[in-house]
Order: sequence, then structure tokens, then C-alpha cells
Amino acid sequence: MKKTLSTNVKWREAIEYAVLKTKHNLSRYNQKFPHISNDKCYEWGDNEDWIEGFWTGIVWLCYEYSGDEYLRLQANSQIDSFHRRLQAQHALEHHDIGFLYGLSALAGWIVEEDERHKRLALQAADHLLGRWRETSGLIQAWGPEDDSENGGRIIIDCLMNLPLLYWASNATGNPRYAEVAVRQAELSRKFLVRGDDSSYHTFYFDRSGNSLRGGTHQGYSDGSTWTRGQAWGIYGFALSYRQTGNINFLETSKRLAAYFIERIPTDGIVYWDFDVPVSGSTSRDSSASAVAACGMLELLEHLTPDDPQRQRLEDAVLLTMTALAESSMSMAQEKEGLIDHGSYHVRGNYGLDGYMIWGDYFYLEALLRLEKQIPGYWYERSSSSHAGV
Repeated sequence: MKKTLSTNVKWREAIEYAVLKTKHNLSRYNQKFPHISNDKCYEWGDNEDWIEGFWTGIVWLCYEYSGDEYLRLQANSQIDSFHRRLQAQHALEHHDIGFLYGLSALAGWIVEEDERHKRLALQAADHLLGRWRETSGLIQAWGPEDDSENGGRIIIDCLMNLPLLYWASNATGNPRYAEVAVRQAELSRKFLVRGDDSSYHTFYFDRSGNSLRGGTHQGYSDGSTWTRGQAWGIYGFALSYRQTGNINFLETSKRLAAYFIERIPTDGIVYWDFDVPVSGSTSRDSSASAVAACGMLELLEHLTPDDPQRQRLEDAVLLTMTALAESSMSMAQEKEGLIDHGSYHVRGNYGLDGYMIWGDYFYLEALLRLEKQIPGYWYERSSSSHAGV
């Protein structure tokens, strides 16, 4: 993998460009967080959405690469905001707790081994565990337990929040966190992954856990394949395999990756849904491409050298990351995003063809995986054991 991926483009130059841009954004917007807009800019505001952890994760990645003390202080200051948010239980009625606290507090623990950050990450894991509905056997994606629309709803994105639970089991020795994570991953594999290796974005169950139907929230249609959802699945199942050794999770990640790779355009950046009719005005989703690249890099770590899928994965990562890096470095330094042409909610006419902070994060994570073998903040790097399940 190193000869194929690490020496073909100037990953280091792309990282250093991203570090400079991150420092510029920090100095300009201080303790604000980037939110999505319909323009070629972020709207900078308070810590109150599901996406703020990606910004803090970017700052941590930049610090790990550069060793710049300014970046370390900025990341720690942002974690103070996450602490206040959890204490106030502000806008946390959803499953994206791993995105928020895994890339902020857990990242701080991984980088600095600061006990304050560990305690906050464990408190966040407890909050996520509180979204487990024992009767229906699932982590509810959105809303309170008695929500008439979402009370029995899961989404594929949740696979990327499960690493916080796996970590909490390893950190505390309490198997309950990992048991819930495994049950959610198994439920997702059974109901969100279709027989042709595509995926639903969401699935509905009744309050007793009986399956009702697959659907979508941000995809083209209920039966289509939303590209970012497919990317979440590639990465999420590979991470569940890392923590459990369950071969079914590895095989599912491989299947989802093969489906994704077959549909990557020749220029390397996927459209927002694999089933949407394509015209000159069809939105791309660079953030889905970045997530998928990270997922494929994770998947490659678990394949044998002679696995027949290895070369296709390497080629796909190289195509995707070359396209993203070349596009990124062609953007002016004063532009706020690291990568352009991301999509948020096309059906809702929100976040079209612009900067997506999660896309920026996964783009930078993929670069650091390639250049420095720094894998992001989904697990403690010194740990090679499974989560006790």
C-alpha cells in the first residue's frame, strides 16, 4: 500500500496547505464553530449542531502534524465548550454524540492523555448509551423516546458513533457499552444493507422492534443509495470489525466498498446519490468521497496481502484523494473550506455544492493516514484488543 498510495502525490503539501488554512480560520473566527450554508462559506456560530466535533477534530489533526502549540491550546479551549454543552444537555437529543465528543474530548485524551478529556468522553458515552431502547433493541437516531415519527428509527450514520461506545468498554472494563454497539451494528447490517450491497439511509421499527420499512432522509428516494450513507457504512463496519473481530462486519464493509468503487466517476468525486439522474447541474458530494477514502484505508489495514479486493481499494483511494487534494490546493487560501463541492441535504435545498465541515475533517484524516499513519480518533492507537464482546 505504501508504494502505491504514499508516493504518488504530494500529500505533505496538501496537509501543510490545510494547516495554514485552519490557523487562518481560527485566528479569524476565534471560538466560533463552522455551520453549513448555501454559499461558498461557512456560517460561524455557537456549539449547538451535530457537526462541531469535526472542526475540533481538524484542529487536533493539525496539531498532531505540526506540533504547533497554538493549535493545541485552541483544541483544548474548544473542548471547554463541549463540556458546557453536555452539562446543559443542549441540543443533544440525537445519536451523533460520537461525532461531537469522539473528535473533541476523546481526541484530546488520545493526543494528550488528559484525564479531564477522558472523563468528558465517558460522560458522553453514557449519554449515547441512554439512547438505547431496550424494548425495540436499537439506538434511536433522533428525538425523544416517545417521538411518533422517529421513536423506532435507525440510520446508517450511527455506525460512526459506535466507536465511542467500544472505547468506553475498553476504558472502563464495562462490557455494556460494547454490547450495545455490537447489537446496533448487527441490526444495521441486517436491515440497512441490501442484498445487492447498496444501503438504506434509514430503517423504521415499531416500539416492539418489529421491522417496518426502509427509507431515506437525505437520499434521492427511499429505495436509492445515498452516497454518504454508503460511505458511512464502509467505514463504520470496518471499525466495528476492528473492535470485535466479527468477520461479518469485515465482509459487509468489503461489499459496500465494492459497490461504491464501481460507481466512482472517472474524475474521482461521486454524485450525492448513486441513483439520481445525472446532468450538468447534478450536485456532487466530495464529503462522501472523503469519508469513503478513510473507510477504504481502514479496510485495507484488515485485508491480507493477497486479498483480491486490495488493488481496487488502493486504486480508488488514489483516484479520490488525488482529485480532492488537487482541487483543495487550487482554492485560494482565504476560502474557508478545505474541499469544495460537498452536499448536505440536496432534497431539502440546503448545503448545495459547498463546504461541509465533516468533508474537510475526513479529507484531512485520509491525508494524515497516508502521510503519517495517523488514523484519526475512532480508537486508542495503542490498543489492539477487542472490546470484550
